[in-house]
Amino acid sequence: MTAETAPDPATALSTQDPSRHAAPARLDLRQDVALLTAAIMDIDSVSGNEKELADAVEAALLQIPQLTVVRDGDAIIARTELGHSERVILAGHLDTVPLPLAENAKGTVPSSWESGIRGEGVLYGRGATDMKGGVAVQLALAATMFDGGAQPGRDVTFVFYDNEEVEAVKSGLGRLVRNHGELLHGDFAILLEPTDGTVEGGCNGTSRFEATTVGEAAHSARAWMGSNAIHAAAPILARLAAYEPQTITVDGLDYRESLNAVRINGGTAGNVIPDRCVVEINYRFAPDKTPDQAEAVVRGLLDGFNVVRTDAAAGARPGLQHPAAASFIAAVGGEPKPKYGWTDVARFSELGVPAVNFGPGDALLAHKDNEHVHADAIRKCLAALQDWLAGTNGR
Repeated sequence: MTAETAPDPATALSTQDPSRHAAPARLDLRQDVALLTAAIMDIDSVSGNEKELADAVEAALLQIPQLTVVRDGDAIIARTELGHSERVILAGHLDTVPLPLAENAKGTVPSSWESGIRGEGVLYGRGATDMKGGVAVQLALAATMFDGGAQPGRDVTFVFYDNEEVEAVKSGLGRLVRNHGELLHGDFAILLEPTDGTVEGGCNGTSRFEATTVGEAAHSARAWMGSNAIHAAAPILARLAAYEPQTITVDGLDYRESLNAVRINGGTAGNVIPDRCVVEINYRFAPDKTPDQAEAVVRGLLDGFNVVRTDAAAGARPGLQHPAAASFIAAVGGEPKPKYGWTDVARFSELGVPAVNFGPGDALLAHKDNEHVHADAIRKCLAALQDWLAGTNGR
């Protein structure tokens, strides 16, 4: 894959200029937020195909006078400039993973309600959990709080971005950091990934490695003439199986690590002794470590083997001690939890912005064939953020 190039400013960046879009789908940001979620789900936005949804989101945000809107490719930043001493960032990705092949073959409509009364019950379909419910909450907040509503005592930056579900080099948020990093500074960030309405602080880091063994090919009928590279990988698997991952407390939250072989490749034919074997390894490490420190753990465990790091992303400390984070936790209630998976809170952490995950839906349902979210979960998430931003709780 070639390195990503910066977008042409003449075409990739717009500020309050809806004329360049041809009749984007219209989103009613003031309708019930669960119905808004359904409308957003009905716009296909599989990674790499987010333009239609980005057009609709941009067009809707441009109708709110108190927002300054900047577009970069299929990512959008919308900011208030009210002069408050504190700025909060609310972020979410527009893309989804593809529908199951069977559903694509049927031409199934992306969203459907379990209840016969639209707006009640459970919303099924791709993106219900990950994460169009969270995107709908962002848009509803923008409309209800900055278009004649009760303005909060904080400035707010809304971020919508593309290509979260694919390799990091394509990340729309990463592109925004590179091209418009000055617009992403703030005191506190909330990523509306699904957390079942519980605050999940920070996230584990992740790194990938390849451990390679080399043998000598031979006919399997004369195996003694060669050296079996797959057999030589057995100690790698044994060390990984025997390793006991740590649970590490960071800023009051317990992050559970994991270190596993996730794939093994070797051999050329059923009658050939393999001369090469590659064990792929994934290490999810607590945010007390840098990627280099995590690499040192893996290399120490597999000392004597050829180990190459192929990918790494730092984790994020939870930052729950920040006053904005503390007030948010007090407002939404519940006991904060650690985020075991990697999320884009890490990108905000790299910018020096403490960040948490908080959104509607169960993360365990993300990408599943029965992906769904309860309508009331979306409404409760919206209400919690409205209360906090309006200052009725925790201020």
